[in-house]
Amino acid sequence: MMFRKAVPAVAVSLLVCCVAAMGQRALPTATQPLQFSGFGGVAGVSTGLAGDNNVDVLVGAVLGLPPVRGVRPVLEVRGAYPMYRGSVDWQKSILGGIKGDFLLNHRLRPYGNFLLGRGEVHYRGAGYQFGPLVYQLSSTNVYSYGGGFEQDLSDGFALRVDGQIQKWGYAPTPSGNVYAKVLNAALVYRFHFGRPYRR
Repeated sequence: MMFRKAVPAVAVSLLVCCVAAMGQRALPTATQPLQFSGFGGVAGVSTGLAGDNNVDVLVGAVLGLPPVRGVRPVLEVRGAYPMYRGSVDWQKSILGGIKGDFLLNHRLRPYGNFLLGRGEVHYRGAGYQFGPLVYQLSSTNVYSYGGGFEQDLSDGFALRVDGQIQKWGYAPTPSGNVYAKVLNAALVYRFHFGRPYRR
């Protein structure tokens, strides 16, 4: 239910990003204020519960804003869905937030990001017992922070690698939280709209 409500909001956000990026078409490359790209890849996830692990499909989109003092602020949205589900629990999420690209005038660009959104945790079998309670499904806010780098492969493509630590609530633990660790790799495609890409 939570994902049925979240998907239209994400779709509208992506549409706004696309329209904004297409508006650059009439501008020379050097004066284009926005840069739009999409990415897809895989993520290895340590869920933070009983040593369980997932492998997720990861997709997302980013809208780069004009640089400020060598740092490009970026708006990012990403979704993750497990293609391999562990024996204890599996997680899916839709997150959005901010990212800062450090422009070092070469093909390798490090970045840091902070994302938040909503997620669901599904517990395998008859559920996961903690004290008198049995957890079968929980929906929660997710807070994710981390960083990584993008390595240009060509004008249109780049390799992206990052790591995240994610806080999930309503968990069967003494604190009520779990901290998932995520390592992902993705292929990035930049939309040029008829103009060469300029970092």
